[in-house]
Amino acid sequence: MDIARSLRAEARRANERRLLVLAGDPDRTRERAAAALDAADVADTETTVVGPEPFLACEHHEQSRAEELLGRTRTAVVLDTHEELRPDAVGRTVGAVDGGGLYVLLAPPLDTWPEERDGFDASLAVPPFDVADVTGHFRRRFVETLRAHRGIAIVDADAGTVEQDGLTNPPPSRPVPSPTLPADAWFRSETYAQCLTDDQQDAVRAFESLRTTSEAVVVEADRGRGKSSAAGLAAGNLAVGGRDVLVTAPQYRSAAEVFARAGNLLEALGVDFARDRASNPQRLDVTDAGCVRYAPPDEAALLPEDPDVVIVDEAAALPVRRLEQFLEASAVAFTTTVHGYEGAGRGFSVRFRDRLAESDHAVTDVSMTTPIRYGDADPVEVWAFRALLLDARPPVDQLITDATPETVEYRRLSAADLLADEHLLREVFGLLVLAHYRTEPSDLARLLDAPNLTVRALTHEGHVVAVTLLAQEGGLSADTRATMYEGGRVRGNMLPDVLSTQLRDEAAGIPVGQRVLRIATHAAVRSRGLGSTLLSEIKAEFADHVDWLGVSYGATPDLVRFWADNGYNTVHLATSRNATSGEYSVVMLDPCSDDGAALAARHGEWFQDRIAAVLSDPLDDCDPDVVRAVLRATDGERPVSLSEWEWRLVAGVPGGASVLDTNPKPFRELTRQHLSNPADATALSPREERLLVRKVLQSHAWATVAEELEFVSERECMRTLGGIVERLTRLYGDPWVQEELDRHQ
Repeated sequence: MDIARSLRAEARRANERRLLVLAGDPDRTRERAAAALDAADVADTETTVVGPEPFLACEHHEQSRAEELLGRTRTAVVLDTHEELRPDAVGRTVGAVDGGGLYVLLAPPLDTWPEERDGFDASLAVPPFDVADVTGHFRRRFVETLRAHRGIAIVDADAGTVEQDGLTNPPPSRPVPSPTLPADAWFRSETYAQCLTDDQQDAVRAFESLRTTSEAVVVEADRGRGKSSAAGLAAGNLAVGGRDVLVTAPQYRSAAEVFARAGNLLEALGVDFARDRASNPQRLDVTDAGCVRYAPPDEAALLPEDPDVVIVDEAAALPVRRLEQFLEASAVAFTTTVHGYEGAGRGFSVRFRDRLAESDHAVTDVSMTTPIRYGDADPVEVWAFRALLLDARPPVDQLITDATPETVEYRRLSAADLLADEHLLREVFGLLVLAHYRTEPSDLARLLDAPNLTVRALTHEGHVVAVTLLAQEGGLSADTRATMYEGGRVRGNMLPDVLSTQLRDEAAGIPVGQRVLRIATHAAVRSRGLGSTLLSEIKAEFADHVDWLGVSYGATPDLVRFWADNGYNTVHLATSRNATSGEYSVVMLDPCSDDGAALAARHGEWFQDRIAAVLSDPLDDCDPDVVRAVLRATDGERPVSLSEWEWRLVAGVPGGASVLDTNPKPFRELTRQHLSNPADATALSPREERLLVRKVLQSHAWATVAEELEFVSERECMRTLGGIVERLTRLYGDPWVQEELDRHQ
């Protein structure tokens, strides 16, 4: 109790946070947590417990629901890790503690904690491995950071002894000078008087551009920098100026600060406004002017009532495809967390920024670095960044700019190698984070502890320039295969799972493979063949030990061509979009043994059998360039097989004697053949191949196809398709078919 009281007093004096670790028996740590918070004068209404039991009379969430704290501020958060330690829960809860507050961690005895296996460890034990194969490297490193960092008190709850008191004796916090009010601002001066830092003022100024159309603002910041408050101040001003401002976020609680600041500003401005508490409590209507209203992402993406401005708060937590829909708004702003791995990860910065740059919006970028919730020397933030590698970065460009396939070294990196070299670990994980849209703190634990994962890298003069994370899959027992085939949940083994459950191949779990889970090349040395070099080294290492190498990813034309160029062939294209990337995922295999070749051959054949049918139904909106690339990446020759009547039907189209709609099947078969295994790859232009995909395979209306592919008329589009059919008929038809074709010319 004395420690908690002293920690809280020091935290309040310095406007920083402190971390209190209570280690020992679960019941005893919970009892001491209750006493500590009472001694520290933290009210239940200002406390949240995250863990298995609601042992305090306060807000409670399971670790799996830790995202409930995103965008919120609490005086104390208690993370109970006795049943499991989820790294993502740490990342999502630590940022919710306000300056002057306490982050309380309940844990087993620290000396033995790394050797124990908990619920999260069980999730890493994917078949054929079990929980005994999971290591404790992540927790060992986690405990080391707790003992090494300032501002962290550690108490043995069983013995009642203090290992370290966590007191840093900092100087009292100094008031932050108020920013100088801008002289030429459009927003009311009272707005800028409420800004607490220059960063926040700059962000609010950027929002002024949203008064005009075709503008976009991106505000990036770590948690606690006041980005949501800046959005709220801007929303209030825009509403006073007559704008209809639509706000969205993963859930309303995440956007609550936007509405709180907008409402406070409207009161400070003395304008008349109403809160619609009866039917929609998330709405502010300014009399004779505009409004600020909330809608959940799926509704907001439809731009209901045609808003003037859309503000997307915590954008990184939304799928890329959903974010793309907001680019249809006249003016739009995105606020996003840089290092917090909010929601699904870094889809915003990795995938969406390219889409935003290609849009018709002029983009204004703002970066906020000065903390508002707590002091800029806050030791808990320093600890969290190191413990979860939230600020991990690949090497700076200058260190690796001369890297080529001839200068790099292929390295097999074990968890022991990474733990022994913190710099190497940060480069590896930093490159994975920046190059992939879905890397979270839990991925650090998987990297260090999961028995099915291995890391391979290319280094240049000791620095990482390319890295891949491989997952062993397959080699499953008959019982496990049966469970998977019958729809039971089997952790990991993503490729065997897809091939077994969706494609009904129970034997797909027998061959053993290595799936490329992640692959990344440093941005400064891309397009030099380093990714292909890494894949070549991987095949050389594993070819004699596995049946296949595989990969699954959100398909884009460039990515599909990259994998095809490296020997991987299409066996499946998902019929629903990836929830994070918004893209259709493709599965590709590179066989290494006879068993692997048999697996790839039968699934490649089945893919050819079904692709025309799914493209005209669930995949009718798939990008035609993705379809072209996926089909071109199929393996094996499969000649066109049409009946005499079907050939006569096809041969009659160019001359107008027959029409495609009479029976699309032979035209789809001809298209599939040419796109997957062309007799002459130069016979058709890319635009003509897109026409085949959109009209023949996906069955889009003539008007839609003509507009998308920029034909001057539907008639021209039809004539072009007739010419394409003629060329394909001459390429693949027997002599008598060509005579039939000539008969109608």
